[in-house]
This record gives sequence, C-alpha cells and structure tokens, in this order.
Amino acid sequence: MHDQPAEPPFIRLGSETPASPVVLSVPHAGRDYSPALLRSARIPREKLEALEDRLVDRLIWRAVADGAAAIVARTPRAEIDLNRDEREIDPSTVVPPPPLRDLLQSPRTRGGLGLIPSRLAGSGSIWLHRIPQDEVRRRIEIIHRPYHTAVEQALHKAKAAFGIAILLDCHSMPPKDGAAKGAAPLIFGDRHGTSAGRDLVEAAVGAARRAGYATACNTPYAGGYVTSHHGRPAENVHAIQLEIDRSLYLAGDLRTPGPRFDDIAGLIALIAAALAEKASGPEQAIAAE
Repeated sequence: MHDQPAEPPFIRLGSETPASPVVLSVPHAGRDYSPALLRSARIPREKLEALEDRLVDRLIWRAVADGAAAIVARTPRAEIDLNRDEREIDPSTVVPPPPLRDLLQSPRTRGGLGLIPSRLAGSGSIWLHRIPQDEVRRRIEIIHRPYHTAVEQALHKAKAAFGIAILLDCHSMPPKDGAAKGAAPLIFGDRHGTSAGRDLVEAAVGAARRAGYATACNTPYAGGYVTSHHGRPAENVHAIQLEIDRSLYLAGDLRTPGPRFDDIAGLIALIAAALAEKASGPEQAIAAE
C-alpha cells in the first residue's frame, strides 16, 4: 500500500534557538504524493490537490526570516489530515473497521473529511478500496504523531526562551461566491476563546485590519485539532488558526501564485510580528512570572 518515503513527512524551518515566541504550523500544504497513494486513488492527482491549502507553505518565508519557527507538512492531506484527532476515522473506509468505542465521530468524519479523507464534493469516493487498518496505524505513527511532537517541541522551546509561546496555524479557504461573496477574506479562529488569549487574537486581527484586510473570528472556521490540541492559554501557550481566501494570493486557476502572492507573505509576517510584540508587553511579562 505504501512506498518508502523519499523525504521526511514534514520539515522544521527557522533557528533551533528561538528568536521569536511565534511558531507557525502548515499542516495542509504538503505535495509529496507517493506513487502508491496515487495508485490507490479513484480520482486523479489534480482532484486530490483540491484538499490542499494550496502553496500556503510558500507564504510563510517572510515570517520565518523575521525569526518565527515553522513546522511544515510535506505529506499531502489526502494521505492523512494533520488537523484531525487521530480517532476521527470513518470506520467504513478501513478494513477491518476499528471498534466504534475507539473512534471519535464528528461532522467532519461524516462528511468524508476525517483523519483519512474519504470523499470529495463533486468527485465522490476518493479511494478504490478500503484502507487496511495497519496502513492507517502506520500513517498515524510515522506522520501524525511526529508532526504534533515537533510542534509541541517548538512551542516548548519558545516558552522556555520567552515565557510565552504562540502558535499561528496557517490555512487557506476556497474563494467565496454568491451570497457569501462579501464575507471576510481572513478568518481567525481561537476555538471560541479557548485556545488563545483575547489580547493576542486582537493583536493579530488589528495587524490584518491595519494592512487593509477585512477579518472575522471563528465563523465559519473556529480552528481544528491543531489549535485545540496545542492551545493552553492557562499555561501561556496559545494557538490561533488563520484562514486565508485563496483568491488573495493565487491566480485565477487557484493553483499558481497570483500578483498579490508576496503581499500575503508580508501580511503573515506582519501578523506574526504583532503577536510577538504583544507577547513582549508588560501584561504578558506579569502573566509569565
């Protein structure tokens, strides 16, 4: 079912010695489609790519250059979704099916977008056959858990250096159309106030608005497993999800960089800088003592 991976499933960017309390995660932009994965799919690669947060990994370079660390997936979301709990599995896609008591059912799994995506709107079922349980376990053990361990280690280092750590989880969303066309192109998610301090969210939102972008919070995206798993505001470890409308940075084909690509790279850097500046404020210093 699987090929020996030629590349690691994710990479870490930035200095090993933290230069900023901000850590970036990019879990959905991986493009290393193995031949085995493509052979097992009922649909072609270009349709699997619809699951990607297309090229978001290439938008973070300015923030990394300014000092933020980053954990960036190489493995495609079609293989395993790093923004899902490892128990969010549709049992009908696995053979033999896991016991229901071991699974976490959610609207995402029922919609075909669980840990192993199983269905795509407009394309139907993704896979030719059900996935062996051992293969699912392999993906969890060599991709999912190590990714989150790497994120946790980066946050631990940032907190040790600055007394606070902030995860900015970077995603993109399809362009809005019809009645939703006036929706904000940037959505910040803090799990409805549970994954990050309010002052930090306000700092991120303020940076985006000063740069001229309309924003919204938690609607329609409040954050997924990455923010809920890593955000612990009571311990001064915060996590904020950022969703970016793809039409802001991609060309009309929604596959290649558009004319504002570097502007959005600069925007992410501005948001990261605003978070770092807020983290260094006196109220954060008191909270860290």
